[in-house]
Amino acid sequence: MPSAAAPAPASPQLQLIPASADGALDAAEEAVDLLLESGRAPGDVLVVTTGEQHPWATHELSFGEASYWAQHDAGDDVFYVHADAAGRAATRPVVVVAVNGGSDAVAATVLPLAHSRAGALLIVCGDPQQINAVLGAGV
Repeated sequence: MPSAAAPAPASPQLQLIPASADGALDAAEEAVDLLLESGRAPGDVLVVTTGEQHPWATHELSFGEASYWAQHDAGDDVFYVHADAAGRAATRPVVVVAVNGGSDAVAATVLPLAHSRAGALLIVCGDPQQINAVLGAGV
């Protein structure tokens, strides 16, 4: 017998960290460090990049897609994914988006997706004008 659908969760809190495209990944790293220092479990955090892939993801993908996604499925650690593959990522309590390049179209696609994947908190690091323009239209 199929289970009843869970009630829709409350909308996650949104936090914007102003950063240039070049500084967005560093800002996201700092946000993750603060989350972990404040007691957040590493498996609670998903980091999405819109431009260059995070170095961790690049390294892990060098071992193959299966190994990379197995780490995601294990949910034991912070998981880093590029916007192109973010639709495959599961919901996590905290999603951090580094708007570190890529087109406005990428940001316009990934920010609403990240919002839907964030259980409690969505942190967006990037240019506030670009983010507000995208979020105003998409979230």
